Amino acid sequence: MGYMGRVLDVNLSEGSVRVERTDMEIAEKYLGGKGYATAILYETLKEYAKEGLSPKDVNALGEENVLVFATGPATGIARFPSSGRYHVMALKSPLTGSVASANSGGKWGPYLKFAGFDAIIIRGASPEPVYLEVFDGGAEIKSASHLWGRTTFDTTKILTDKYGKCSVACIGPAGENGVLFAAIMNDDHRAAGRTGVGAIMGSKGLKAIVVGGSERPEPAEPEKYKELVKKAIDKIKSHPVTSEGLPRYGTAILVNIINNAGIFPTKNWQTGVHPKADAISGETLAEKYLIRNGACWGCQIGCARVTKVESGPYQIKYSEGPEYESIWSLGGSTCIEELDAIIKANHLCDELGLDTISMGSTIACAMELVEKGCVPEEMLEGIDLRFGNAAAVVEMVWRTAYKSGFGKYLALGSKRLAEMFGCPDLSMSVKGLELPAYDPRGAKGIGLNYATANRGGCHVTGYTISPEILGSPEKIDPLTYEGKAMWVKAFQDLTCVVNSAVNCLFTTFALGAEDYAYLLSAVTGRELTSDDVMLIGERIYNLERVIMNMYGFDGKDDVLPKRLLEEPMPEGPAKGEVVDLERLKEEYYKLRGWENGRPTKEKLRELGIEVFAEVVV
Repeated sequence: MGYMGRVLDVNLSEGSVRVERTDMEIAEKYLGGKGYATAILYETLKEYAKEGLSPKDVNALGEENVLVFATGPATGIARFPSSGRYHVMALKSPLTGSVASANSGGKWGPYLKFAGFDAIIIRGASPEPVYLEVFDGGAEIKSASHLWGRTTFDTTKILTDKYGKCSVACIGPAGENGVLFAAIMNDDHRAAGRTGVGAIMGSKGLKAIVVGGSERPEPAEPEKYKELVKKAIDKIKSHPVTSEGLPRYGTAILVNIINNAGIFPTKNWQTGVHPKADAISGETLAEKYLIRNGACWGCQIGCARVTKVESGPYQIKYSEGPEYESIWSLGGSTCIEELDAIIKANHLCDELGLDTISMGSTIACAMELVEKGCVPEEMLEGIDLRFGNAAAVVEMVWRTAYKSGFGKYLALGSKRLAEMFGCPDLSMSVKGLELPAYDPRGAKGIGLNYATANRGGCHVTGYTISPEILGSPEKIDPLTYEGKAMWVKAFQDLTCVVNSAVNCLFTTFALGAEDYAYLLSAVTGRELTSDDVMLIGERIYNLERVIMNMYGFDGKDDVLPKRLLEEPMPEGPAKGEVVDLERLKEEYYKLRGWENGRPTKEKLRELGIEVFAEVVV
């Protein structure tokens, strides 16, 4: 039926480990993965309220924060399209003050299922460094004193050498040192990168979770599943993006595409056109630095890049990536033209445990602060932090991870950095989370998604770049406002389904809600229609929004940086464009059944969500 039937509940303050049954009522209502984790967090807040702890009083880096690693019914199921992922959530992000949420590929998610568990709940905090050993239906807390201070690569190797066939999720020095955008890394180069989940793990004294075992999840209806999954894989193998573009050039195929559309954010979003974009493109990466393709567990696409830099100051004999977002943040946004330096900076982010999007964006923010004379030169300690300086970008990655010199300010993220130096508008973030690589002045739908994405500035919450730029499932005008609210809501709800299944979002280039309904019906044994799965997605999105409302977030926070609202794009196909966000939000809220960014009681009643506090309109 796709579920293992067990959840691991770990209290690090008590040093206790409990095996509990998977709550199938929650699983039916919220599917798994992100949905299951969101429901667990909501139930936790209910318990806290009974104890007199207000949601607003939860300390993101305190022992009361709760971290949930969750798989879904698709994770680890043989041949389910790209089913090698897991989702991580926490009550509160140290970077945004809202719900923490991140997603990662590799093989850790399936290996957690093979260990016999659907999810792991981490509570409390250990007074000493520990790691968690999870195998064959059991778990044990172990000392990590010999691992603390080590990089993610070292930690993974030590534990893999010890346990053999396993998968390791861990933090590096950035998570240990409380960098607010620290990532959780698994299988060396796969990252649950966004919202600072690595810092939360570090605050709990939890260095790593190693998983493995011999159990295997099975579909409820094997014959029906076999037929349906073949059709789904055939669709993936025949779609131009998933059969041609991503396997050939990886996600970095987008560099030239997005730059040609005039929405490749350059020089901290001062423009949307990079004059030397081809030098850092997927085509150049494949020509000069690619060793071979890579793939996550169960993936039919194989978009990962195994790379090397043969010689020079940025030499690295073996690495993975960088992905499109990393190339943009560490390169495009900082005006770097040296792809070898971007590969090195990306490698260091993986090794030290940093979110590449927030890292590169924060460096770009710092560069503009320096350009505008906001940072005293002595504070830079000799670093020439100007746009286009590749060596400075590489230098600031490790300085940030260790909070060395000016790195201690970058470790706070761009929002706090810009505020500290008196220029808050230079942080290109929403709700404190740095924006990814698409300028909404030239693609209005992604702007609405950025503003309304629950976790903050996020593209994968509702990837409307797919229809706006790539023409999938159909081509729509990126500059028009009409219909964008509908597209954003649909993409956001379907993405919640994918992240709760849990499998790869790239499958949605070829597969839609109906495909997911058929596949999940065969896996779970429940009869699901496309309307059913979209309702599940909508329920998840609204429950997450209710938690945000408890923290005080509402329509006032569904905003975009001032630059995107008031500064016309200076050049390219989107020249002269800004974003009329209020126009988009009005239609979106109406479709959502929200008022001022808050779900109404009527909407929550319709979705079957019970509220325990006055947090709705």
